[in-house]
Amino acid sequence: MEPRVVLVDDHAAFRAQARALCEAHGLRVVGEAAAGAQAVELVGRLAPDVVLLDIVLPDIDGFSVAEHLAALPMAPQVILLSTREASDYGTRVTDAPVRGFITKGELSGATLARLIAR
Repeated sequence: MEPRVVLVDDHAAFRAQARALCEAHGLRVVGEAAAGAQAVELVGRLAPDVVLLDIVLPDIDGFSVAEHLAALPMAPQVILLSTREASDYGTRVTDAPVRGFITKGELSGATLARLIAR
C-alpha cells in the first residue's frame, strides 16, 4: 500500500514540484494546504500517513502545526521542510515531534523514502 501524503507549503509551485516527486516515488498525495490552520483541519479529516510540512507558513509556523498533529489520535509522520538549514532553528527541529527534517534543496524521492521507512 502506498503511503498517503499531505503537502503543506504556501508556495503553489513548490507544492506542484513536491507532488510530482512524491508520485514518482510511490507516494500518493491526498491533499495540499497553503497555511497551518488549513493543514491541521485537512490532516484531521484525511488522516494521511505522512505530512511534508514547511516551517514558514503565513499563519502559524510548522513547529506549532507539528504539535497539533502529534496530538491527533492517528498522528501522521511529519517531515519538516525549509529553505534554511536545521541548525538555523536551534533545538526547535530536534525538539519537535517530527520524523525528520529536509531542506527544500535536498528534497528527493530517496530522502523521503529513507525518512518514511525509519
